[in-house]
Amino acid sequence: MKANILNKIFLFIFSLTTTYDAFSQAVILSKNAHISVITCGTGNESYSLFGHTAIRVNDLDNNLDVVYNYGAFDFDTPNFVMQFIKGDLNYFIVVHRYVDFINEYNYEKRSVYEQELNIAQATKQHLYDNLTSTMLSEERLYNYKFIDNNCTSKVVDIINKTLKAKVITKKADTDQTFRTILYPYFDNHFYEKLGTSIVFGTKVDQMGTKIFLPFELQKSLQFIQFQNHSLCKENKTLLFFEKEILISWWNNCYTYLIVLGFIILINKKNIDFIYLFVISLLGLLFVFLGFYSSHLELAYNYNILLFNPMIFLLFYFYFTKNKRWIYRTALSNILFLILYFFLMINKIHLLIIAPILITNFIVLVRLAIRNKERISIII
Repeated sequence: MKANILNKIFLFIFSLTTTYDAFSQAVILSKNAHISVITCGTGNESYSLFGHTAIRVNDLDNNLDVVYNYGAFDFDTPNFVMQFIKGDLNYFIVVHRYVDFINEYNYEKRSVYEQELNIAQATKQHLYDNLTSTMLSEERLYNYKFIDNNCTSKVVDIINKTLKAKVITKKADTDQTFRTILYPYFDNHFYEKLGTSIVFGTKVDQMGTKIFLPFELQKSLQFIQFQNHSLCKENKTLLFFEKEILISWWNNCYTYLIVLGFIILINKKNIDFIYLFVISLLGLLFVFLGFYSSHLELAYNYNILLFNPMIFLLFYFYFTKNKRWIYRTALSNILFLILYFFLMINKIHLLIIAPILITNFIVLVRLAIRNKERISIII
């Protein structure tokens, strides 16, 4: 009970320190007030690859022009990385002056778009009250989840809550998987694409029937009807920048293919063992993440058939000079690779994974050949 009271006191004090004063909860919006969904363009940093969503409240009669942003987090949180991996990291809603918000995106050279909600005055007031009351409640904090609970889904939730119906639903690309939807966002970010391809499990292979990305929401809002009219007015461009093409000497497919090609062509036992050690270590990481993290995207990761922790057994058998079991372990992992290939044959990330699959196959075949027992023939 005491901890709950202290938590509420903390939330209250912290809310008073946000950019826009908490007394704004008492504001009665004028008939000239506008409430909009803001969609921010993508950037080249990992945190900005998918864009951003926020809500703008603009009422010049009340000298009010602010942006509610569900995407804030504190880098100084104890055990920040582990909490993020676990899925326990608290994100929270903050409010900025619109001029500060737009200046930040202008500085980052990221486009910003606005879709004004075409709703009644009473509904605008209700949405505004919901936003400001959220700032002073425990709802201010939420556990971030990549698909299920993020800046975009929180905006959808609070608008649907205000409209007292599930009005905002996905209207496009519902026949594509989450993984397929994500792929174009990684253009010119090769290792980010490779990383998500191997760390994400079966959840991202489900059909993307829910809104989870900013531009999905922007697209869907163009088609949604509410009370016999369009929910949003015409999309307006507040800032526009051409997408900057990122050029990197290392973050590309060429370095990836060169490293794997070197492993295949050099054909050295020590190099093969180092490669297999890294592969099996990644497999152990995926197993750990699947059990430790509450991010469902990391669970049931069939890529452990490729990054197989069982490969670690090879090192034990190597140091105990057990050639028979080195051969058998290599052979069993080759069978897992064949199974993995057929599992991947209709997946969008087969092409980017294929070089690792081929390298694993060649290295394991070489290992099996080196350690296959020769059959003595007596004449």
